[in-house]
Amino acid sequence: MLDDISSVTLQVALSGLAQRQQVSANNIANTETPNFTASKVSFESSLADAVRNGDPAAASISTGGTGDAAGANGNNVSLDSEFVTATKTTLQEQLLTSALTSKYGELSTVLKG
Repeated sequence: MLDDISSVTLQVALSGLAQRQQVSANNIANTETPNFTASKVSFESSLADAVRNGDPAAASISTGGTGDAAGANGNNVSLDSEFVTATKTTLQEQLLTSALTSKYGELSTVLKG
């Protein structure tokens, strides 16, 4: 049950969200660093494709630049955008963690008989 398609999908999504949270925290920490280039994490479309192909574990998590314009000090971190990303990511993590916990609860019920 722990390696079924839905459990693996949840685990991969949680990994992507954890990486997004780390990248967003790094962006926020470097708000005032001259010439710092903000990064973003992408995994949703890769995960959707992998699920469609029946192998969510094949999804990739990628990190790249945001492409936002830099300010006067060469830094392109947008605090407003980063706070929205961090909040949204936290809410998504809570939802997916709850779903995975529910799956573990089902397994526990089956094992207890």
